[in-house]
Amino acid sequence: MAEENGAAAQPQAQPQIKMQVLAQFIRDMSFENAVAQKGLNGGEVQPDIQVAVSLDARKRTQDHQFEVIQKFRVTSKNKTNAETLFLLEVDYGGVFHIEGVPDEQIHPFLMIECPRLLFPFIRRIISDVTRDGGFPPLNIDTVDYLSLYRQELARRAQATAAAPQGQPN
Repeated sequence: MAEENGAAAQPQAQPQIKMQVLAQFIRDMSFENAVAQKGLNGGEVQPDIQVAVSLDARKRTQDHQFEVIQKFRVTSKNKTNAETLFLLEVDYGGVFHIEGVPDEQIHPFLMIECPRLLFPFIRRIISDVTRDGGFPPLNIDTVDYLSLYRQELARRAQATAAAPQGQPN
């Protein structure tokens, strides 16, 4: 019994991470229905949908607050003639209060965990906008934010390695 009390009294080795979503918002959104604008015939339509995702994060002026923005660009083209059917661009953000994450881990936390929490909401917006725009609702696949983060790190490392090194000593 004494061991249990002694073990419970010892401080935890890991700091407690606290995260709270303070706000979510659409910063910018555009939906272009080329079918309606150009009057394309509804004949042979085989949509080819491409989804591009980019992320941005920044520290806010308040202590422990960060803003994370996900930018989605969804393009649907007809496979038969490569004509654009629709283009959806949406910037969706969240404001987070984060404590207990070590400084060296805050960047990956902001670029992986925060977007992961926001994803169901942006997915719903994309589905609703495509449906309301006259197309079947688009339920995009889950984004692998860890893979996206690793790709960005590799791209930056490659760009740094390819950059000319300064003057020789």
